[in-house]
This record gives sequence, C-alpha cells and structure tokens, in this order.
Amino acid sequence: MNATDSGVLTTQIIGRTEKDAPTIVLSAGLGGAGAFWQPQFGALTEQFRIVLYDHRGTGRNAAALPEGYSIGDMADEVIALLRALQIDRCAFMGHALGGLVGLELALRAPQLLDRLVLVNAWAAPNPHSKRCFDVRRDLLRHVGVEAYVRAQPIFLYPPVWLVANADRVAEEEAHGVKHFQGADNIERRIAALLRFDVSDRLGQIGHRTLVLATKDDMLVPWTCSQQLAAGLPNAELVVMPEGGHGVTVTDAEAFNRVVLDFLAAAA
Repeated sequence: MNATDSGVLTTQIIGRTEKDAPTIVLSAGLGGAGAFWQPQFGALTEQFRIVLYDHRGTGRNAAALPEGYSIGDMADEVIALLRALQIDRCAFMGHALGGLVGLELALRAPQLLDRLVLVNAWAAPNPHSKRCFDVRRDLLRHVGVEAYVRAQPIFLYPPVWLVANADRVAEEEAHGVKHFQGADNIERRIAALLRFDVSDRLGQIGHRTLVLATKDDMLVPWTCSQQLAAGLPNAELVVMPEGGHGVTVTDAEAFNRVVLDFLAAAA
C-alpha cells in the first residue's frame, strides 16, 4: 500500500493489514532508510500494522531538500502521510533523528499519537554529538562520499561487533556508496538535527514514552536520553549496557523484547 498523492511520502505497509489493527510508524535516523528497521520486522509484524517510509530526500522518496529544511518539516510530512493513509492514531518509534521527528510530531499533532519509542535520541544539542557530526560533515566536504560512508560504522557499531561482522559491514558500505542520498541533502539533514531543541517544551508531551539508550553509544551520550526522560511527564527510561548507537541491529533480540513489553503494557 502506497501513499503518493500530492507529494505525500511513498510508504510501505507490512504486517497486519486490517484497518483497525494497532499501527506503528517507524522512522530511521540520519540515513533515512526504512529498511534500517528490518531487524524489528519479525517481532512487530504479528501484532502491528507497520508503516515504513524513507525520509524525504532518501531512497524511494529521493528529492532535493530545500535550504532551511527542518525537523518540523519532517514531522509535517509524517502528519500528511498519516492523513493520506486515514490513520487516526498510532504508536511511533524513531531512532536518533527519527526520535526528534517523533518529539516534534507529539508537539504538533498530539492527537495522532498513542505512545512514543525514542531510541538514542535527544531534546537539545550537545557538544560531543556536534563534534561527531562536524567531523562527518568535514569528511564529506573535503575527502568525499566514500570516506563519509566508510566512517559511518565507527559511529554506529561497537568495535567488537564490527570485527565479528566485517563482511556485513563491507556490504553496507558498498550499498551506502551506491545509494548515497547526496551531499547537499546530508548537509541539510545534519543542519536540521543540530538546530533541534525542544528542551523547554518537553513538559507539553504527555504521551507514554519509552526512552531507550545504550551506555556505549559513541555518537549520542546515554545521558542525553536520561535528560530527555527526566523532562517528559510520562516517560520510562531503559539504558542497555551495550549495543552502540545501532543497537537495533547489534542486539536486536534484547531491543525487540524491551520495545514489545512497552507496547503491550496498558496505557
């Protein structure tokens, strides 16, 4: 099932197909690809109708992003997507940048959301993550696409996992270079996440929220999730001991178990 009218993002619906089935929207991080969530499909499809989409400017929604493109624009695109699909209420799970989209969505259209899952996300910029994104941007500008893509696993995955999965990482790198979303789009998406700050509005988000972090995340300090959960009125914080920024991949079984327990709990 696709939503393509009037510029609405192209989507994929997997799992349950009944109109009244519980629905969850999955939103990826900076890479923007819906396929990022593949390790979660098996755990979610029996219980949920999954709305999967590539962010604007990536994958099946390839387009040149305008100057000043923002997290608010990304949230508005999800609102339009839900209306096109006639979805009145859903859960939303976002990873990193996708989590920022979830926070903005909760502020702009709270009636559309049942609950939130925010994975390695944040409410406001922090110096360490900014340094990491600045380095990645410098690699892209001054060395090139291949160097940018090759560096990405360093920020996503723990070293031990990288060594044990070297062939898989090499395949990801080749795919990343071949399907690169474009330097201008990456720059504008990084600028959007670095501008994002809702620290003074967290109290307005009353939805049940799972804030999940990993202690060994190299890109986003787990304390950002701690601060995020502290500012949300109805949040539960889970800090996994390891798994890195890409814990959805590196420890999918444990991650999926935590998420399913949260989604199954009564409101």
